[in-house]
Amino acid sequence: MKSKITSLSDLNTLHDYDPNAISVEQARAFIRQFLTPITGQETVPLHTAWQRTLASDVISPIHVPPHDYSAMDGYAMRVVELAQAGVQLKIIGKSYAGHAFEGTVAAGECVRIMTGALIPAGCDSVVMQEHVTAAGDVITLNKNVRASQNIRRAGEDIQQGARILVHGQVIHAAEMGVLASLGLSEVQVYRKLKVAIFSTGDELQQPGTPLLAGQIYDSNRFALMGLLAGLSLEIIDLGNIRDDKAILKQAMLDAAQQADVIITSGGVSVGEADYIKQLLAEIGEVVFWKIAMKPGRPLAYGKIRTNGKIGSSHFFGLPGNPVAVMVTFQQFVRDALLILMGQQPKPTFTLQARCSSPIKKIPGRTEFQRGIVSQTANGEWTVQTTGEQGSGILSSMSKANCFIVLPVALGDVAVGTMVEVQFI
Repeated sequence: MKSKITSLSDLNTLHDYDPNAISVEQARAFIRQFLTPITGQETVPLHTAWQRTLASDVISPIHVPPHDYSAMDGYAMRVVELAQAGVQLKIIGKSYAGHAFEGTVAAGECVRIMTGALIPAGCDSVVMQEHVTAAGDVITLNKNVRASQNIRRAGEDIQQGARILVHGQVIHAAEMGVLASLGLSEVQVYRKLKVAIFSTGDELQQPGTPLLAGQIYDSNRFALMGLLAGLSLEIIDLGNIRDDKAILKQAMLDAAQQADVIITSGGVSVGEADYIKQLLAEIGEVVFWKIAMKPGRPLAYGKIRTNGKIGSSHFFGLPGNPVAVMVTFQQFVRDALLILMGQQPKPTFTLQARCSSPIKKIPGRTEFQRGIVSQTANGEWTVQTTGEQGSGILSSMSKANCFIVLPVALGDVAVGTMVEVQFI
């Protein structure tokens, strides 16, 4: 295989490339090589920046903390040769957080100080209140005192001028706190990725309306909304599109004008009314449309033309079965979206677990079976399936906490066999 695919036409030169049946690993690699992160940026208020992606490094404009502060409730003092147990010091004032002592402390003097209060001028240590005996305006040291004891020094967390957050880093709660500690009320981030979604199928009905004969509720679109909701992107919901080739074609073209990514469910199989693959070939380019996996074999990926040229809109045509929609999204689409958002996806956490139930499998494809993984009293990880593994059994995804990843060459799995488990 070529080390780098620079255009869709390059795929035709690959001797081992079969768009009708590629491996899971090939599919991931092909998708990744067509992904270029969005470049648009915007400045947003800090309180709205959760899960956004930094568009530039953050350089600290100040020390954090900005001054020397007390780390304890106690007494600020000067450490001299007499700062030993038994020495007495006169209390000349108090220092509270936000209300500093304004004088200068001399040898033989101290200031009552609270946690977070500014260290008074002349002081170089804080003795804990539990380590003194106070009587009126005099304290007696019960322990020896060291210089710099119980003081948070200016810049001990963050030095002024330090690069504290980096381009491409995702802003979570800790990063929001760090940015606030720098005094920043706004932050430069990449614009939100725009993702258009729609379902296909004349049999689909919207929740909240009665079902007619032969109809089912459209669960796929709502599952996709849930999967997308945690990624801090803009969702464009185009609803359910009828199984009409002309209407579907126009929906795909309209979506390409609005969105960076288009995700559909249904219509990628080989039935008479499955038009998605045909349309993608007409108005764009198909990279692949089948993967040697279960569930989710019919999965189309490509790009759609805009104004006669291959545009920037990526297209993922997911299967029609609800479990297959969720599995293919987790295995292929989610990481692609993160890359387009300017992030580096983290490796999926996996471990080896011992099967506590037999698993049926046909060699020749990678399978992602829904499982329940748990840890025994002696620390061993065990896993069992959720039961029937049909692609239409959506309730199994609610029960599962993992995928049992069964490689291509593997057949039936006996109880006691060690298998790879991928946490959902």
